[in-house]
Amino acid sequence: MGVSDWTELDEQLMRAARAEAKSAAAIDEVPVGAVVVKNGEVIGSGFNRCILDADPTAHAEVVAIRAAAQAEQNYRLNGATIYVTLEPCAMCMGAMIQARISRLVFGAYDEKAGAAGSVLDLADNRRLNHQLEVNGGLQKGECAAALQKFFESRRD
Repeated sequence: MGVSDWTELDEQLMRAARAEAKSAAAIDEVPVGAVVVKNGEVIGSGFNRCILDADPTAHAEVVAIRAAAQAEQNYRLNGATIYVTLEPCAMCMGAMIQARISRLVFGAYDEKAGAAGSVLDLADNRRLNHQLEVNGGLQKGECAAALQKFFESRRD
């Protein structure tokens, strides 16, 4: 999608995901945030909690999907969109596919581990039983800057 194709709602929801990422950075976690939306309403949100929870699966997307599934009382999130500040890894894409999320919107591209097109493309793999629409690059500069700032501070 081009810059002019993003809706105000897309922009607003990515800002909400970025706020989640700030919460992660505040507790010295990698600053990635996510929100899950259905029918225009946020039904789940989360940020990276791997260190806090001593859980390698506690990525922002998984945390947000778990919260959304609890809110919906259903592990299937058909019709939902997830907004995340960084292109998801293979594990997180797998969770989205299992949850039947309909659309993914992400900010920064992950050229090392991105599984929504950069390294792998799990979203459009016809061998899998579900595909989802992917729109990348929303507020990518702001999302990438937060990650860069975090990792630079850890090198000091």
